[in-house]
Amino acid sequence: MKIVFAGSPQFAVPALENLIKAGKDIVAVITQPDKPTGRKRVLTPTPVKECALSHGIPVYDFPKIRENVKTLKDLGAGVMITCAYGQILTQNVLDCFPQGVWNIHASLLPKFRGASPVQAAISAGETHTGVTVMKTELSLDTGDMLLVKRCEIGSMTCGELTQKLSYLGAEAAVEAVNLLQSGQTQLLMQEESAATYCKKVQKQDGKLNFNAPAQKVLRLIKAFSPSPAAYCLHSGAALNVLNAELTESGEGQTGEVLRADKRGIAVKCAGGAVLITELQPAGGKIMKASDFVNGRKIKAGDVLE
Repeated sequence: MKIVFAGSPQFAVPALENLIKAGKDIVAVITQPDKPTGRKRVLTPTPVKECALSHGIPVYDFPKIRENVKTLKDLGAGVMITCAYGQILTQNVLDCFPQGVWNIHASLLPKFRGASPVQAAISAGETHTGVTVMKTELSLDTGDMLLVKRCEIGSMTCGELTQKLSYLGAEAAVEAVNLLQSGQTQLLMQEESAATYCKKVQKQDGKLNFNAPAQKVLRLIKAFSPSPAAYCLHSGAALNVLNAELTESGEGQTGEVLRADKRGIAVKCAGGAVLITELQPAGGKIMKASDFVNGRKIKAGDVLE
C-alpha cells in the first residue's frame, strides 16, 4: 500500500520515522514551506522535511495543498497519514486517496478538538489524555475513530506531555497502517454530545491570576510550559513562569511572595499557594527560581501581579 505522509513540526517526526522503520511504502511527504527563523531570518525547512530528505523520500512543501490536487493524484497513493500538518484539507484533496486520509490527533476525541489539545487537557485538569487516529472529514476533528491510545498526564508540563504523545502517535501510526492493510477497520463514531473544542493559545492567555485557586494556577503554568509560557508581573516587568508545584500556604494577600529560598518562590493564591521552581525574567535566560532568589531579584513580601 502506497502512503503519503503529511506533517510539519517535530511532533510528527517520530510517526514518520516509525513508518519508515516498519518498512511502509512512503512514496512522498507533504509539509509546510520553509520559513525564516532566528534573528538572521534564515530560511529553514520543517523538521518533517529534514527527516524525509535524510531518508531519500520526495518532499512537497506546497504553499496551498488544495491547489496541487493533480500532483497528489499522480503519486498513486491509497492512503494519506497526517500529523500536525498545518493546512486545511479540501474535499478534492481527500478524494485523492481511495483508502482515506487518517489524522493523528493529540487528544482522546471527542474531547479537545482543535488547535491546542495538549494545553487544553492540562488546563482542564484531566488525569489522562492520548492520541486518536481518525478518518479526516471536512469538519474539524469529527471523523470516525480507527484507534485510540491513552496515557497518564501526572505532573508533566505541556512540553513533556507533547513529547510523550509524539512517541505514542508514532506507535499509533504503524498500528493504523497495519489495520488499513489488513482491512480490519472497525470504526467508532464520536459522541457529539461529549465534544469540546480548543482554540490556538495566545501569549495573553497565559497571564496568571493569583486570585484563582492554587490548583488552577498550577495547571495554567504546566499547560503553557515551555511556550508561550505563563507569566506575571514583578516590579512592572514580565516574569515567565515555567514550572511550579503546590506548597503549604500562609498569611498574606493574593500574589504575595510568602517565601523565597533554595526551594523556590512560594506565592499566595486565593486558595493555597504555588511554589515556582523554574522561571525566565524579562530579557533573561531560563533559570531555577532559587538562582533568581540568590541574585536577590525577589524576596518575601514582594507582590506578583
